[in-house]
Amino acid sequence: MAENENQPFDRRGFLKTAAASTAAATVPTTAQSKDDDHDHDHQDVPSDQALRVKALETLLVEKGLVDRPALDALVDTFEHKIGPRNGARVVAKAWSDPAYKQRLLTDANKAIAEMGYTGQQGEHMVVVENSPTVHHMVVCTLCSCYPWPTLGLPPVWYKSASYRSRVVIDPRSVLKEFGVEIPDNVEVRVWDSTAEIRYLVLPERPAGTESMSEEALAAIVTRDSMIGTGKVLPPVQGATP
Repeated sequence: MAENENQPFDRRGFLKTAAASTAAATVPTTAQSKDDDHDHDHQDVPSDQALRVKALETLLVEKGLVDRPALDALVDTFEHKIGPRNGARVVAKAWSDPAYKQRLLTDANKAIAEMGYTGQQGEHMVVVENSPTVHHMVVCTLCSCYPWPTLGLPPVWYKSASYRSRVVIDPRSVLKEFGVEIPDNVEVRVWDSTAEIRYLVLPERPAGTESMSEEALAAIVTRDSMIGTGKVLPPVQGATP
């Protein structure tokens, strides 16, 4: 029987049904549970947030409100096409091509567009370069303004009130929490992204990478290094780049 379109929305029932659907998909069978006693890492209990997300996704798909292939395509876009990989290629290009680096620092929008990375949330870009005497880091003190075309979606901590407030007051302490120690003789500059302007940090190129290709260089560039809460480390000796 078709549902009555005029029937009021039952939020409690919606969540209860969604939770039941998710539980059925995530709770292991008795046989699986016995096996997992020997290897707990293979059956980690999802977080409450992950369960809620999965529950809503399952129910929306069942009701035909979300098309799973379309959802998968969207996730793939942000993971592989609109994400830190794009920014990493920009950084690697700048490290390898001095002329491009100059264009990037002079007119970031135009230089980034050369790489094909344009779009919403990335219209007004400025690139700031780390050096032995200056370390840059980026924050959005008002909300979570972030350069999506080059870095993808902002991490949870970037949007947190703690990061947004503390990084402008005591950036060195925040950096220490990320495992980054900045010497006292190095200046730390904090840049506040807004709807009108977004920043990308050009990290220092690590020593010992002079013979690496752009592709190999891009592989060692991290998202955090392009926000300024991390540094690019040279590849592990003997590891495949």
